[in-house]
Amino acid sequence: MDLTTKYLGITIKNPLVPSASPLSRSLDAARALEDAGAAALILSSLFEEALVAEEETLVRFLYHQDTGFGEAESFLPAQEQEDFMSSLDRYLEQLVALKQALDIPIIASLNGITPGGWIRNARVLEEAGADALELNVYYVAADPSQSGAEVEKRYLTLLRDLKQHIAIPVNMKLSPSFSSISHMVKQLEGAGADGVALFNRFYQPDINIDSMRLVSSLSPSNSTDALLAMRWIAILYGRTQLSLGATGGIHTAEDATKLLLAGADVVHLCSALLTHGPAYLGKVLQGIESWIEEQGLESLEQVRGRVSQCSVADPAEFERANYIKVLDSYSVSPGAWV
Repeated sequence: MDLTTKYLGITIKNPLVPSASPLSRSLDAARALEDAGAAALILSSLFEEALVAEEETLVRFLYHQDTGFGEAESFLPAQEQEDFMSSLDRYLEQLVALKQALDIPIIASLNGITPGGWIRNARVLEEAGADALELNVYYVAADPSQSGAEVEKRYLTLLRDLKQHIAIPVNMKLSPSFSSISHMVKQLEGAGADGVALFNRFYQPDINIDSMRLVSSLSPSNSTDALLAMRWIAILYGRTQLSLGATGGIHTAEDATKLLLAGADVVHLCSALLTHGPAYLGKVLQGIESWIEEQGLESLEQVRGRVSQCSVADPAEFERANYIKVLDSYSVSPGAWV
């Protein structure tokens, strides 16, 4: 059975690619993912804010320790900053170690806040040996004076600028908040993107009603979350040359198979692996293989896009028609209003 697929211009052995998660920080976990069948690995994101905050802290404690108090000069050794391993150093060290230990492509993930930071860190990641780069553009458009077109321009400008400085493939991880996702994807294709990942999950803050303060909230995804990506990948399939990656809510072989039928080149696993462990990826892969065999098919290429919008009898089912059918199919249980 031929499960090979193209991802960001790279031929990989199957469509299962673990997305950015803490698992990539461990060599043992990364090896376990490869042993289970992972076709590539996306590293956890490198955050520019964290690098800037760390640098400012080092400057404060290493170079200004005696400010205001002469005797404080002896509290901490006045060593050169390069004597300390920064978060960027550790990230690059892990990237190099993974490249040496694994045979699968290693994709770096970057989250920046300034044009210079995006470019500077992207070049360093490329030089360290990353096979591709995923841009995790986590931007919430909270300014009422900013238009949707201006938000799109931020993404496109970033991509164009970055492509002038690096040669490795670039994958754009998008949120579902764009007013016209298909149009945005086509613009990114024109700006030089190699692929898109649909969709980034913007974790929402919560409110503690006792303290009346905001608290961080992490809610693992579920299989229903994958239906949004499934719809848009099915709509985009055949309309773009970009690699289509599905992320968010893929927990089972059935989930992954649905995304492949819609037209995904790869499906990304995260929550399921964090819950069940790296070896669980092998179970998902085996489930996909079993389903393909049951259908009498021999390759992934025979599966991809078979239930995309351009392949189904009624393309409108991916749009408003499905909405109407769902509402019409609802029935109230007897006695529900008693």
